[in-house]
Amino acid sequence: MIFSKSCEYGLQAVLYISLHPGKLVGLKEMAANLSVPAPYLSKILQMLAKRRILRSVKGPGGGFEINPELKNPTLADIVGAIEGMEIFDRCGIGLKFCTDENPCPIHEKYKAFREEIRKMLSEKTIQEYGEEIKASGTKVSLK
Repeated sequence: MIFSKSCEYGLQAVLYISLHPGKLVGLKEMAANLSVPAPYLSKILQMLAKRRILRSVKGPGGGFEINPELKNPTLADIVGAIEGMEIFDRCGIGLKFCTDENPCPIHEKYKAFREEIRKMLSEKTIQEYGEEIKASGTKVSLK
């Protein structure tokens, strides 16, 4: 995949949270169900809370939820919060000076691929993906 492990875990965690609307989801529950080390997941979730994608509530009964103040957050918002939106503009083989005017050997095909990924992650809200997961019975967690 084109995303870092942190981004993949962030996407998985947000989708997991989306399956529990109106409920705060605890870190330990998520870490266990997603088979992600809790300290690592904690850092990712705190990053998403700092960027106001998630709302974090501390203490007994605390946990995380999709920030209810956000209007229609998408998976692209999660990627942007963790990786930065520049990920959708980077060269596919890592060249620093790859542009439309100075393309690398895979520039045109990779540019189309990046745009398709950006479109796919932006076309539906996190809530819509959560509803699709519930309806299809797709497993997001190991349990």
